[in-house]
Amino acid sequence: MKVIIATKNEGKVREFKQLLAPFGYEPVSLTEAGVQAEMIEDGETFEENAHIKAKEVYRLAGLPVIADDSGLEVEFLGGAPGIYSARYAGENATDEQRNQKLLEEMQGVDMPLRKARFVCAIYFILDDKREYCVTGTLDGFIGYEPVGNGGFGYDPIFMIDEDTSLAQIDSREKNKISHRAQAMKKLAEELQK
Repeated sequence: MKVIIATKNEGKVREFKQLLAPFGYEPVSLTEAGVQAEMIEDGETFEENAHIKAKEVYRLAGLPVIADDSGLEVEFLGGAPGIYSARYAGENATDEQRNQKLLEEMQGVDMPLRKARFVCAIYFILDDKREYCVTGTLDGFIGYEPVGNGGFGYDPIFMIDEDTSLAQIDSREKNKISHRAQAMKKLAEELQK
């Protein structure tokens, strides 16, 4: 069964394709599905924004849709960048620019105060009668500099232990522990009920 992944972020598309394959779904991106959707993410939570995206794509395509909203919450910054993670350094900023802005804001902050977590809310619309919303998290901390060449977004500065950033592990390992993987596990449990 085809499922549209409601994002234009190619990194998320790759992760969802790997995560959904074992469930027998055929994930397609918005581009592959031919869906042109301009979604205004004006919710106040990750869950609300995922819901907004899923509803709009489902309205346009009439096919099952998975939408997520995810981001980084840094304890020292009161949960920022939070739902603004993608736009944290400006609307068209690169991953490197967002990472640099965050590192500048954390300059001089000692390790016990660098706790952070990735959050992923997934909203899945299967049909007119079945909708699911789940949330997954991955705890870690903000490193002092970017490390690693893998992943995307904040992965190079998000440390999963003292020596390893999320950008240093391969995609198979990341897809076992990531916030998106945790949310997908919860979604799988819901679908099996």
